[in-house]
Amino acid sequence: MLVSRQSDADSEIERGPKARTGRLMLDTAISLMQGGATPSVSGVAEAAGVSRATAYRYFPSQAALVEAVVDEGLGPILTWKPTSQDAKARVNDLIATGMPRIESFEATFKAALKLSLDQWVKGQAGTLGEEPQFRRGHRVQLLGEALEPLRGTLPPESFDRLAQALSLVFGVEALIVLKDIWGLDGERTQSVVKWVSSALVDAAILEADEVREGREEGS
Repeated sequence: MLVSRQSDADSEIERGPKARTGRLMLDTAISLMQGGATPSVSGVAEAAGVSRATAYRYFPSQAALVEAVVDEGLGPILTWKPTSQDAKARVNDLIATGMPRIESFEATFKAALKLSLDQWVKGQAGTLGEEPQFRRGHRVQLLGEALEPLRGTLPPESFDRLAQALSLVFGVEALIVLKDIWGLDGERTQSVVKWVSSALVDAAILEADEVREGREEGS
């Protein structure tokens, strides 16, 4: 999940002379994705009432379009900054900030995930061609920042493994498992995610302490 990964298209929307057209296209794409669609650039252009040529100036590919919508959906998650020096408190705060927002834009993130999976299938089949790939990865930097107090405490391999484990429950994938498969509501889903996150941090710290104690006893 880079703290901000604004594309060139996003920058043009913010600074360009036709910012209102860009904003219209982005809002239209958000509306379509919140409805469960994974729109093409031409599809958004048609829905927004602008020409394809104009649309592609703002969003040169479907991947660029979806990235812009995802960044808009992530909103305050991208600007999250920790205030505690305790790693578990930082992770809990990130979860408390992020998961409600992810649930609010659940349809958008599921549509983006569908695009990512569709592109993977095309890549496996050798039919992706020159189509730009949708990039994901904001959570990598965010979780790294949340766990920063443990960077000197945990061995590098353990630190990375903890961040990787937490990435399994911080994202729309957790909603797919807990809401769609288990049938939990949003509040219960967030409770489970917080519990798992705390347990993972505690387990990593305990493991590092046990290894350290074992080395001290053996020296």
